[in-house]
Amino acid sequence: MSEDLQTFRPRARAWLAENMPRAADATAGSTDGRDDEAWVRARELQRILFDGGFAGLCYPKEYGGQGLTPAHQRVFNEEAAGYEMPLLLNVPTFSICAPAILDFGTEEQKQRYLPGVIRGDIVLVQFLSEPRGGSDLAGAVTRATRDGDVFMLNGSKIWSSNAYAADYGLCLARTDWDAPKHRGLTMFVVKVHQPGVEVRRIKQVNGNMEFCQEFFDDVPIPASEVLGEVNGGWAVASRLLFHERTAVGGGSPYVSGPPGVERSGEAAPDLTSTARAGGRLGDPVVRELIGEDRVLERVADQLAVRVTEGIRGGELPDSTASLLRLFMATANVRRTQIGLEVAGPRAVAWPTDEFRDGGSFGVHFLFRQGSSLGGGSTEMARNLISERLLGMPREFAADRDVPFSQVRQSKTS
Repeated sequence: MSEDLQTFRPRARAWLAENMPRAADATAGSTDGRDDEAWVRARELQRILFDGGFAGLCYPKEYGGQGLTPAHQRVFNEEAAGYEMPLLLNVPTFSICAPAILDFGTEEQKQRYLPGVIRGDIVLVQFLSEPRGGSDLAGAVTRATRDGDVFMLNGSKIWSSNAYAADYGLCLARTDWDAPKHRGLTMFVVKVHQPGVEVRRIKQVNGNMEFCQEFFDDVPIPASEVLGEVNGGWAVASRLLFHERTAVGGGSPYVSGPPGVERSGEAAPDLTSTARAGGRLGDPVVRELIGEDRVLERVADQLAVRVTEGIRGGELPDSTASLLRLFMATANVRRTQIGLEVAGPRAVAWPTDEFRDGGSFGVHFLFRQGSSLGGGSTEMARNLISERLLGMPREFAADRDVPFSQVRQSKTS
């Protein structure tokens, strides 16, 4: 039986106070994708959690976790407010990739990877999107050709968050060109830093460099690194997307860290403080905007609890995670707009000590559409909701049930 929450909370509170550094004393530096020290620090913090018995709370004990419930993780996250936490490891390692290994991995794969993840020794990344693929994930053309007990991987992936810092990637590749596109794919666990793999960083409009593009040139992958079944990779990819939608929607039970804190380790800029600093707190329009922002935050929190508990209890289908994904995306765009309006002219300046709150809102606004793409676009979320939750007819697809080798492809230079 799980430890009672009334016992767990004071135990977690006391352990955090004695063992974890306060966030104000953090020395990890920037997490904008350019600071390797931040990743070293994240691994160190994860090891502290592991040694203290507070890592992987919802992962089974046999793989290094604690075998507790999502309620225990929520309580721990509440108590972790104000402490430095390994937030960089939350997405995609803990909330997306490791759960997929838990779902589809062989016992040997689970024993090989999950304890290392929970200790902070292994960082995972997704290799899914492709330069020419857009939202058509099943149209992947990165190929893995079998040669005995080895597959040779060739092709390219893109928009892989923090691939440069990862140890292994879950890579979707085509293994059967004569099967329809969804049925000729296989998921592999690929070592990132090895001969034949080139990782290039991508600089975004907000200066962040977390995204990467990867190039694979005859990379050997042992057949033992197939995750799931050969040519059954779409089932694994679909599960990855489920976990990603849940994570993006704020409902993952596998992340550690207080709610309202970003992966950077900094709390989201406070609207009230920003309005006060700009002399606008008395403006009734500004106060109404702050109220709207808080309502959106509260609805998101409650929706995450309702959906995740419903899925976990079997009351709701897995596709309900698309509701989380859609609400979080649309709410995030609105909240960045609110932040920009409240910050006013202060949002124009790049974040500095003098204009940190306002400037942060400006940077968030530049990247606002990112939340509409991660885990599948908002249009895809609406399709899933309409087809799988509301029972509406599926939209037409010209390549459905057509051998992929016969599907017309756009030319590449």
